[in-house]
Amino acid sequence: MATTNAGAPSAQGAPTHSEGLSAKPVVNDFSIQVATVNGSGSQSANNVLLRSIFAMGIPVSGKNLFPSNIAGLPTWYTIRASKQGYIARKKEIDVLIAMNAETAQEDIMGLHPGAVAIYDESLNLQQYRDDVICYPVPFDKITAAVCPEAKLRKLVKNMVYVGVAAKLFSIDIKAVETSLRRQFAKKQKAADLNWAAVQAGYEFATNSLVKADRFQLERMHANEGKIIIDGNAACALGAIFAGVTVVTWYPITPSSSVVEQLIDFLKKYRIEQDGKASFAVVQAEDELAAIGMVLGAGWAGARSMTATSGPGISLMAEFAGLGYFAELPGVIFDIQRVGPSTGLPTRTAQGDILSTAVLSHGDSKHVLLLPGSVAECFEFGMAAFDLTERLQTPIFVLSDLDLGMNNWMSDPFQYPEKPLDRGKVLTAEDLNRLGEFHRYKDVDGDAIPYRTLPGTDHPKAAYFTRGSGHNESAKYTERADDYQNLMERLARKFETARTLVPHPVVVQNGKSKVGIIAYGTSDFAVLESRDQLKKEHGVETDYLRLRAYPFTKEIHEFVASHDRVYIVEQNRDAQMLSLLKLDLPASDAVKLRSIRHFNGLPIDARSVTDEFILQEGI
Repeated sequence: MATTNAGAPSAQGAPTHSEGLSAKPVVNDFSIQVATVNGSGSQSANNVLLRSIFAMGIPVSGKNLFPSNIAGLPTWYTIRASKQGYIARKKEIDVLIAMNAETAQEDIMGLHPGAVAIYDESLNLQQYRDDVICYPVPFDKITAAVCPEAKLRKLVKNMVYVGVAAKLFSIDIKAVETSLRRQFAKKQKAADLNWAAVQAGYEFATNSLVKADRFQLERMHANEGKIIIDGNAACALGAIFAGVTVVTWYPITPSSSVVEQLIDFLKKYRIEQDGKASFAVVQAEDELAAIGMVLGAGWAGARSMTATSGPGISLMAEFAGLGYFAELPGVIFDIQRVGPSTGLPTRTAQGDILSTAVLSHGDSKHVLLLPGSVAECFEFGMAAFDLTERLQTPIFVLSDLDLGMNNWMSDPFQYPEKPLDRGKVLTAEDLNRLGEFHRYKDVDGDAIPYRTLPGTDHPKAAYFTRGSGHNESAKYTERADDYQNLMERLARKFETARTLVPHPVVVQNGKSKVGIIAYGTSDFAVLESRDQLKKEHGVETDYLRLRAYPFTKEIHEFVASHDRVYIVEQNRDAQMLSLLKLDLPASDAVKLRSIRHFNGLPIDARSVTDEFILQEGI
């Protein structure tokens, strides 16, 4: 245990000051977990820590594990610094900042030997572990000295641990101040008060704590030109650049900030000079109404969208079938969380894959886009609007809570250069030239019919859009052959979608007979796991990251060229594996194996590696 200069005894068996300094330092490669309670104001302090490390040029990622109530329950925020650039959750916690008395004992018991614990001295945590380096801090005393107003101390106290951590782990104090003042850019008094708390914590650590751990941060230059953004904001930016004009929604965690961010962007960039808005945002009474409005607006020619999560997807089933059957465009962002039912609203999962792919009753197949980074949230946020109008069908963008609500490093997004693709829309001039128009007829062989928009000034432009049986001319019918022909064309259109959706990312060395397939946020853990497998076991694996459903030919080729293929996903029932089995020939489907992670925490590399080794029998 590191001690104050007052001479409190060290815990038996703990590293001494000299042992800690002589041990090989761990530089730019450790995780910090801050354990607090929801509503305590720790988010600002954690953001300052994250951005300060980022400002030092060190690759960093942050994950917020918070309860679904408003305040009072435990919350944990994990910051990972990784000189190798790994950004998946690290299973092991190296540094604990224990600010929640209720979970403090459990938190410190979960640390590995040689880890660090920073905590309020009143908790006396050193009694539980003699193999953890302990730094007791009188947080209340320090806070009271810098914050005269008692009601603010709960909030300001968090900044004290920022100062303590900055000193202990060599975080650039200038970077801390810059990050803090950016956090409170519009609140000068709050910035000054919180900066005083940081300085007080830093001064205490300087004068009263003896560093006995191996963890430290050193400036790098790995972040030049990079940005930090969350996936939901990136989706909103993508929608803006795609030209969205109608947004309907019903708030639900963790998707709400997609629309909240989008509203801010729309107000900033879509208000005309006369003060009138060129957009419409409607908060519906529920998710069923929200998707109904989206499809109605899409039918009328608007670029429309909604954002929801699993429970909302369930409610949207009937309208999703209408969109598929009547061939209506609309974009649905699904930020996945743990289910079923209410489930764990503030935990992450990839549990909506199978249900969304076939959402609705009867035979239906939906196009899913699967972003694996904030850059792809932006890219697919744009591409979804082109695809929905090109294919004339609902498009689902499936992110998750981890990607959507956490901060991620990224290269700046690429400014779009190609024009918007509005699909097969006929104008009055087109109708004059063609002489005839059949709304649901396959004219070009791609199974995508032409459509007109309401208000097109031509006598042949009108048609009746119905969710009941219809023929090529959009006339009501219950003829068996008409229905079968329509459904077979929709199936062919799904085949056309294979050629239009984003292709997978494939990493092969041409030697391995074992492959791994993953998608979304599982990618970060798999990339790190592949390095672990090679370094620790000499095992090389090929890798394919799915980015869309329906599957493109590369997926079939990848599975065919390997003896065994592991599907890594964050759900209990191996949902992506099930979709792949439906798509692959039986001779290849038998090659698939499953690595599943479904405890609500973001998937980590070590769990993937351990399960792979277990199944391979290595």
